[in-house]
Amino acid sequence: MYLNHLQQDEIFIPSEIKSFESITGIQSRRGLENVIVSNGKIVNVVSKSYGHIPNELFFHKAEQLLVDANLKYSKRTINRNDRSFVVDFIIDNDNLFKLKNKQDHILPMLRFKNSYDGSEKTSGHFGFYRKVCSNGLHVSQAKIAFSIRHTKNSTDLIMPNLNRLFDKFLDNEYYGVTQKFKELEAIEIIDTMAFVKDILDKTKLFRFECSDHNDEPSKKSRELIELIENESSSIEARPSLWTGYNAFNWMLHNNLKKGFAQQEKLDKVLFDEIYEIV
Repeated sequence: MYLNHLQQDEIFIPSEIKSFESITGIQSRRGLENVIVSNGKIVNVVSKSYGHIPNELFFHKAEQLLVDANLKYSKRTINRNDRSFVVDFIIDNDNLFKLKNKQDHILPMLRFKNSYDGSEKTSGHFGFYRKVCSNGLHVSQAKIAFSIRHTKNSTDLIMPNLNRLFDKFLDNEYYGVTQKFKELEAIEIIDTMAFVKDILDKTKLFRFECSDHNDEPSKKSRELIELIENESSSIEARPSLWTGYNAFNWMLHNNLKKGFAQQEKLDKVLFDEIYEIV
């Protein structure tokens, strides 16, 4: 499998722990003795007992899980200001899920996160990748558990056997959630503006109206409405709850300034609220 146009940011950038005093010439208080330097910038202040997890250690071990499990995959990498990082492994699954319009293909995906500024927990979880628009859909509850032990001089990272985890995900969540995708696809949106307002009112993702004194849709709301129409046209289908959900998902991941963990949490909230309509 080869997926075009996957984001490929440089994630293996120089990083190290240095003492606060060696950089500033000033003594620091207890618990803030060291700094993490990422690509020449100080991005975090940590205690002297903190064990730094460089991307080279974490993401190479994560990728080795897929290699050991004999899974074929494509890779997307995201670097946010040399502070937080994501690698998405999009699996070439023989049982590829296709929606009714036949152009909409859903692939299983594994996302691994790491951060140097403490904004993201070093973690991994299963999700879904939508080929038609390069969306990552983070509505799965399945996490990838591993052990991280920080010590003064090293960080031990114990990763699980992925083969059984992946098979369990396919058996328990992948087909269950993709069936919900199919249910969303079957329900047409009659009034796109009303749909957008309803979901925004429920999720508080952002405000639908321009202001307290102007009930017209805001710029972001108008963009959402247009996204739903364009999304439906691109797959030659009528607007549906499925294209509505994906428009919200795209807006969340591309136009709103949210951290990775915030995006994933809000994605689940959006999906649940839209699925409530079914």
